[in-house]
Amino acid sequence: MSTLLELHRGGDLAARYPLVPRLLAELGPDELAQAGALLARVPAAEVRRHHPTVPVVKVAITGHGTLSPLVAPLTAELARHGLVLDPVVSPFDSYVFDLTDPGSALYAAGADLVLCVLDPMIIIDELPVPWTLADLEKIVDEKVRLLTGLADRFQATSRGTLVLNTLPLPRLLAGQLVDYRSRAALGALWRRAATALLGLADDRPAVVVLDLDPILADGTAAHDPRLSVYAKAYLAPGLLAAYAREVGHLARLVAGQTRKCLVLDLDGTVWGGILGEDGPDGVEVADTYRGEAFRAFQKVARQLGSQGVLLAVVSKNDPEPVRRILAEHPGLTLRAEDFAGVTANWRPKHENLLETARRLNLGTSSLVFADDSPYERALVRRELPEIAVVDLDDEPASHVERLLADGWFNVREVTADDRARPSRYREDVARGDFLDTFDSIEDYLRELGVAVRLEAARASQAGRLSQLTLRTNQFNLTTRRLQPPAVQELLDDPAALVLAIHSADRFGDNGLVGAILARRDGLDGPDGAILRIDNFLLSCRVFSRGIEHACLAALLHHARDTGARQVLGTYAPTAKNGIVRDLYPRYGFTADPADPDAEAPGGAGGTTFRHDLNHIVAAPAHVALTTIFPGEHE
Repeated sequence: MSTLLELHRGGDLAARYPLVPRLLAELGPDELAQAGALLARVPAAEVRRHHPTVPVVKVAITGHGTLSPLVAPLTAELARHGLVLDPVVSPFDSYVFDLTDPGSALYAAGADLVLCVLDPMIIIDELPVPWTLADLEKIVDEKVRLLTGLADRFQATSRGTLVLNTLPLPRLLAGQLVDYRSRAALGALWRRAATALLGLADDRPAVVVLDLDPILADGTAAHDPRLSVYAKAYLAPGLLAAYAREVGHLARLVAGQTRKCLVLDLDGTVWGGILGEDGPDGVEVADTYRGEAFRAFQKVARQLGSQGVLLAVVSKNDPEPVRRILAEHPGLTLRAEDFAGVTANWRPKHENLLETARRLNLGTSSLVFADDSPYERALVRRELPEIAVVDLDDEPASHVERLLADGWFNVREVTADDRARPSRYREDVARGDFLDTFDSIEDYLRELGVAVRLEAARASQAGRLSQLTLRTNQFNLTTRRLQPPAVQELLDDPAALVLAIHSADRFGDNGLVGAILARRDGLDGPDGAILRIDNFLLSCRVFSRGIEHACLAALLHHARDTGARQVLGTYAPTAKNGIVRDLYPRYGFTADPADPDAEAPGGAGGTTFRHDLNHIVAAPAHVALTTIFPGEHE
C-alpha cells in the first residue's frame, strides 16, 4: 500500500500500471478499498497511453440506488487481474430507462459489461402502508416481468453482457410480519422471484445473473441502515465489494484472461506431512481430522478437473515415491490419471512451471499455482508474475476457500469440449512421447495421421466459438473477443462466413479447436470482390501440425471459386500472439498497411495483408482435409 501511495503522490500510477497487480495481490479488504479509491482517479485513457496492450474493460453501471461507491472496489478488482476499468455510471434510479430505450446513453457507450445492480428497495419502495402478502406478490411479479422484458431488450440491442443479481431478503421486511406462517410464505415468494431471475440466463446468452445468497451466507451484511436511509445506497459497502469481486472474475473472462491449468504442490497442499520423510503411510490424506481437510481439497480439485480444468503437479520430491503414492495410496482422491502432467524433482519451482507450460503447450499466463510455502510462492511471483498464485498456509481447512476465492477458471458455460479437455491433453503427452521416437518432424507428422474438418459453423456451436475467442491468446490474429450473442449474430448474417475447425489424429479426437471468421465486403470495384478474414483462431493444443496451413489454403480456394478476386486479413499484435505475426506472409499474403477498412481491437494498431489468389500455397500432404462450406453437404 505504501508503494501505491508513493506512485500516486508522484503521479506515476498510470506509467507504472503493470506493477499494480503484484502490489494488490496480498492486500486485505480495507487496504484494497483504499487502493481502489486511488486507482479510480487514474483515467483509463492515461493508462492506455502508456501501455497500449493493457486490456481495458468498459463497464456501464446502472440500477435503482446510489452506485458511485461501486467504482472504487470495481477498479481495484479489475486491477488485481491486470485489467483497467473504464466506467460509465448512470444517474440515480435510471435502469428502466437505460435498458428500455435503444438510443439511451447506456447503449451508446458500447460497454463490454452492463451492471444492472438490483436491490430490495425496487420492491419495498412500492409497497403500500399497510401491506399484505398479496400486495407484495403483485409487486414482485411485476418486477420479474419488467426485468424479463429488459433482458430481452438488451439481448436484441447490445453486443455486451448484461449482469443482473438476485435480491437479498431483508430481515426487517420479514420482521414486519408477526405470524410465522406469513413469514414462511414471504420467504417462499421471495425465493420464487430469485429462481425466476436466475432463469433469465438460461436462454439469453447475453445475460449473466449473479446469485448473492452465497456471498450473504458467508456473513456479509446486505445493507447499512444509515447509508440506506441517508445516501440511498441500498447495498452495504461489504456487499458491493464482494459483488465487485465477482464482476472482476467476469471481466477477466471478457478480456480473454481465463486460466486453464491448476498446478498443485503436494507436501502440505494435497496431503499433510512430507512424503520424503514420513513415507506414503505417514502422510495425512483422509482418516485424521487434518487428513479430512486435505481430502476435501482433493475433491474440489478433482471437481474442477471434471469441468475442463487441467490439473498438474510441481513438487520438490523424488519422482519414484510420487509416482507410487499417486498410483497406489488407497486414501487419495486425486490419482495419477487425474493429472495432465506430474513433475517431481529438486529444481526451482518456477523452472518446473515453465516446463509444465511448455509440455502442455500453454502460455504461463494460463497457469494457477497453489502452494503452502511462502518461499515458493514469493519466488514464483517474482520470476513469473503472470502466473496466478493461490496463497495456501498450514491450515488445510482453509485450502478450499482460498482456491475458489478468485474464480480463476470461470467460464460462461461448460461445453462438451471443456469436459473432454483433460483427456485430450493426456493424449497430447502421448503425442509428445510419440514424437520422441522419430528422427524428423516430417516423419512424425506423416505417421500422426492428422485429419481436419473445416465446416460452416452451426448455431449449437456458438458457445464454444465464443469461448475460443475469449480464451485463445497465442494463435489469435486480432484477439477480438466475442460473447455468444455476437457469434450468433455472425451466424445469422448472410454476408458472414463462420467456419469451425475440428481435428483428430491417431491418438484421438481433438474436438472443435479453431475458427475462421470472415465476411464478403460486397464490393466489386477495380480490384474485384473481397473476402476479409476478421479473425483466425486455433487452440494451442494443435499448433505446428499443418492445420492452420490446410485451412487457410482451403479458404483461399473457396474464395477464388466463389468469385472473390482477393482476400484480406489483419494481424493486430498483442503481448501474447507474436507466434502468428508472420502467418499471412508465410502463405503468400503481402502487407497492405494502407487498407482503410482495417480495424484493430482497442486501437492497438495492426497490419492488413492481401492475397491476390493467383498462387495459393499447396496444403500439406500429411493433413487429410474435409471441407463443408455453406450450401455444401458432407
